[in-house]
Amino acid sequence: METLQGNQQLERPFRVLSLDGGGMRGIYTGAFLARLTDQFAGIRSESALDLGLGFDLITGTSTGAIVGCALAVGRPMSEVVALYREHGPKIFPHRLTGKRSAIYRASQGDRFVRAGDKALREALESVLGTTTMVEVFAGRGISLAIPAVLMSEHRAWVFKKTAKSGVRDDRYPLVDVCVATSAAPIYRSLAAIDDPNTPGGPQQVFADGGLWANNPIMVGLVDALTIAAPDRPIEIFSLGTCPRPEGDHLDAESAHRSMLDWRLGADVAPLSISAQEFAFDHMARLLANAISGCGRQIRRVRFPNKPVPASMMPYLALDDTRSEAMDRLVAQANTDADLTKSACDDPNSEDGRMIRRLMNDLPAMPATGAVWDRAPTRDPKG
Repeated sequence: METLQGNQQLERPFRVLSLDGGGMRGIYTGAFLARLTDQFAGIRSESALDLGLGFDLITGTSTGAIVGCALAVGRPMSEVVALYREHGPKIFPHRLTGKRSAIYRASQGDRFVRAGDKALREALESVLGTTTMVEVFAGRGISLAIPAVLMSEHRAWVFKKTAKSGVRDDRYPLVDVCVATSAAPIYRSLAAIDDPNTPGGPQQVFADGGLWANNPIMVGLVDALTIAAPDRPIEIFSLGTCPRPEGDHLDAESAHRSMLDWRLGADVAPLSISAQEFAFDHMARLLANAISGCGRQIRRVRFPNKPVPASMMPYLALDDTRSEAMDRLVAQANTDADLTKSACDDPNSEDGRMIRRLMNDLPAMPATGAVWDRAPTRDPKG
């Protein structure tokens, strides 16, 4: 029996879910996944499908970590969409719309980011509770890798619990991890969280993982290569956040931008996000192809994989909490999910076949979310 189970484990690919950051655009991610899984649940005559259990490893940055951790604990994506709708305006209580709003924000000190920090923590607690990294790993068999920046050393940090990661991050609550990875400078407070390994000691301060890994696909690929058995295929499912079709047509004179022209730094974040998304996705593609050429099968799919409609441009700011912006993001997510489902029905689409296999492998769960034992008593997947 053990040999048969081992063979089945090797036959199923090691699956990774990689979720980009993007502030309020996380509502797009949640709505996309909700729409796609609901369609397959209907086809299979199930009330809901447990998307989190479809993956051996989930990596997500900033808002992607919020969605990823909700999947890891088995919450329905409709609950995540509701989180953004209900709590988004409190998390981002002041939208940066231009130079005047940037100056006004600067005049208010930390008032807005303090209010947003409190609102974010309350929202996360309503979905994630007190669940820790090790509880997810032991109780659900899902590894997690969440990028952040450790401010005391100005270096990249990954909150990690895998079969090879050791115990450093075991006792971090998912709420603290999500607060840390989403601590975007200018838009939100830095994250001061307790070190569970040093009770009563000084707090650690973190900044947004999007500063170096807004698209965490390379984090997922490296960890997958570390964790998965050498003869086990790897599949990576990478999801963006309705990225802006960025680009500036500048003449020589307009290249001389001041701090105010950058809205006191607020316009740097979207630029970094776009550059990283393109760079890391292509690096992952090239690396996966090179490794596959050496005999280790690695496949990746990136969705959505089509240009964002120009009509979406006014609604893609990281801190846009207007109802119409959220409605447009959800509508676009539904459209993109429907197109992805169409690819799944196309026998000539390799990406579609890969997504369809994933969806057909998902276990059913109650519509209200997965039920599982938080106590770390079960052997996790390796």
